[in-house]
Amino acid sequence: MKHNFNSILALIQREIKITYRNFSNFFSIAMFFLLGILIFVFSIGDNKDVFNQIGIGIIWTLILLSNTLSLRKFFQDDFDDNSLIIFNLSGLSYEIIALIKIIIIWFFIQLPFFLIIPIAVFLLNIKIINIQLMLISFLIGSVVITSITSISGSMNLLNKKNFAIGSLIIMILSIPVIIFGVSIVNTSKELLNAQLNILLGIMFFFLAIAPWICGICIKISIQNK
Repeated sequence: MKHNFNSILALIQREIKITYRNFSNFFSIAMFFLLGILIFVFSIGDNKDVFNQIGIGIIWTLILLSNTLSLRKFFQDDFDDNSLIIFNLSGLSYEIIALIKIIIIWFFIQLPFFLIIPIAVFLLNIKIINIQLMLISFLIGSVVITSITSISGSMNLLNKKNFAIGSLIIMILSIPVIIFGVSIVNTSKELLNAQLNILLGIMFFFLAIAPWICGICIKISIQNK
């Protein structure tokens, strides 16, 4: 038990160091997101009514596209240098390794968006009252997107010739997140709790299945390596 705890702690420390060392990855994702917002601002103009109608959808779409930039980094580097095998030999299952990576990547890639989303809301001239609901829906939806990204990243280990398939998987599976993430902001107070509960259900579902799917894909990839 103590040995497994030390292995988990070592993996967490390693992931934090790697993520901190590769901070430029998040900077690239953040710049992609903000530049996407500016493109919409310049192309549509300063029509506040239009942005109040579609602004939240624009933000969610760009968040989704931004996450595809981190797809190849999810497991590929650890797979290439055999780090996954080393941590597995230290006593950690591939499912635990996948779960730890999901948590670390969510913390360092998704949470900083809480500082960027208000900037996007300001640039799009969206009603300030919607920021709170937007952040709540993002807090839940970002866990789903990170879990889906981990699934796509592990599947890419099985298919090294066409990484576009992984991005396609993210977009398809993220459709319910975008639908409910946008509707939460625009829904009535009577339906708000129901919408949040549905989004929470989606989050727990993907958070439960993602480590298992990732573990299976990693095992098959290592066997075929």
